[in-house]
Amino acid sequence: MEVILAKSAGFCFGVKRAVDTVYEQAKKSSGRIYTYGPIIHNEEVVNDLEQKGVWVVETPEELRECRDGTVIIRSHGVEKEIYDLLEQEGISYVDATCPFVRKIHRIVEQNSKEGCHIVIIGSGSHPEVEGIKGWSSDAAETTVIFTKEEAEKFTLKEKKRVCIVSQTTFNNKKFKELVEIIQKKGYDIIVLNTICNATQERQAEAKEISRNVDAMIVVGGKNSSNTQKLFEICKKECENTCYIQTLEDLDLSKLRSINSVGITAGASTPNKIIEEVQKNVRNEF
Repeated sequence: MEVILAKSAGFCFGVKRAVDTVYEQAKKSSGRIYTYGPIIHNEEVVNDLEQKGVWVVETPEELRECRDGTVIIRSHGVEKEIYDLLEQEGISYVDATCPFVRKIHRIVEQNSKEGCHIVIIGSGSHPEVEGIKGWSSDAAETTVIFTKEEAEKFTLKEKKRVCIVSQTTFNNKKFKELVEIIQKKGYDIIVLNTICNATQERQAEAKEISRNVDAMIVVGGKNSSNTQKLFEICKKECENTCYIQTLEDLDLSKLRSINSVGITAGASTPNKIIEEVQKNVRNEF
């Protein structure tokens, strides 16, 4: 059986940088290491870091108690008020925010100050989007849009300039569809497609592979937004697509009587897990 592994599968630049930062800090620091939220959406990595003494804190209240160590800001980034809190409380921190996410923070901060209404295309509950929202100077002038229905309902009481940005891991095709709906409303719009190149390449490669194989395996954490989007893309092209976190989740019976299988993985999936899946599929068939 032919097994095709996506070249883009696995850690992207921002995730690798963040994960490496935590491991480095855990090695050299004599004090406690904290991450504000899980460093990435992958349980295997988070559990391994926990065994090395890295603590996850989830709220500003918990953050205030971290004066005995160093806080690492994860790749998803955080709101401006979190930086202010860390500075006010004198808490040591290392910023591992993905540079592409940090760029969106600057765009939102600047355009918000200039009086634009900010539209963020993405999932409102995702930590990256929550962080981006926190760089707008006016919460009332910030809208998160995830669906066509939300785009169609979007209206402003007064005519003002609209600045549109995107969650870095959003589906590129869906982004364009939502922007087109908003553009038809006649607002003065600045559109900044801030989906990172690595995401676009990963999605395009997954689509191409999945339309040319009999089965597709998507590997990644269940809470990983970019992995979920990969699964959606692959499922449209190949009905026989499965979503797994680790090799243990793989049902090999679903791969019987097929000639080819493709494998891709989200940006927060370690190479070790991808290699285990690929090796096992090759050995079994």
